[in-house]
Amino acid sequence: EVGRQLIESIPSRAFEGKWWERFKWRKKQAIALLHKVGIKDHKRLMGSYPYELTDGECQKVMIAMAIATKPKLLIADEPTNDLDPITQSQILRLLSRMNQLNNTTILLIGHDLATITQWASRITVMYCGQSVESADTDKIIEAPKHPYTDALLKAMPDFNDWVPHKQKLQSLPGSIPPLQHLPIGCRLGPRCPYAQKQCVEIPHTRRIKNHKFNCHFPLNTEKKS
Repeated sequence: EVGRQLIESIPSRAFEGKWWERFKWRKKQAIALLHKVGIKDHKRLMGSYPYELTDGECQKVMIAMAIATKPKLLIADEPTNDLDPITQSQILRLLSRMNQLNNTTILLIGHDLATITQWASRITVMYCGQSVESADTDKIIEAPKHPYTDALLKAMPDFNDWVPHKQKLQSLPGSIPPLQHLPIGCRLGPRCPYAQKQCVEIPHTRRIKNHKFNCHFPLNTEKKS
C-alpha cells in the first residue's frame, strides 16, 4: 500500500518517545507530508495501491517521500510535470520553504523557463547535452551571452504586451539533432543565426565574474577599444 511505503520512508531518528509509539508517530508524519503536497483525502490514498492513483497523485506521493528525510540536497527533475497550476505553485512554494528554512539545496531541472526564472537563484542552460551558459538568474534575464539562452528568453510569451493576431513566436530555424548525429564543435552551430566558421570547434568556457558561457561569439559583451 502507498501508506506503508510512505511510512517506511520516514526516519525514526527524530522520534524521542516510547518505542511502541513510534509507528503512530511516523503515521502522523506521513499524513502531514501528504497535506503539505496538496493531498487532503489521506485516508483513501494511504489505503490504496499505486496503480489505483492518478498520475498527479503518484507524483505528489513521490515528492512527499523525497522530502520526508529533510535532505541537504534535493534533485527535482520536472517535479510539477502533469500537475495542475494550483498544485504546481503549491509544490514549488514547498520546495522554496525547504531551501530557506532547512537550508536544503534544490537542483531544479525543467523545460519551463518561466517557472525556472521565477524560483531559481542561479540557472544553467543546456543544449544537446552541452552546458552553454550559467549565471545568476537576474544576469541571465538581463544580458544572456549565449544565442540559445537568448532564443529561449525571446520565445517566452509576454502577456503584458500586445501581440498581432496569429503572429508566430520567435524560434530558431531547424530542429534539435538526434543524439547519433550531433554536430561537431558547438552543437547549436547549424541553427545559430550568429554562427561562423570558427563554430566547428568546441568553444572554451569563458567567464565574466560569476557568469560562465561557452560561445565563440557571445552576445551582450562590451568591447573595449
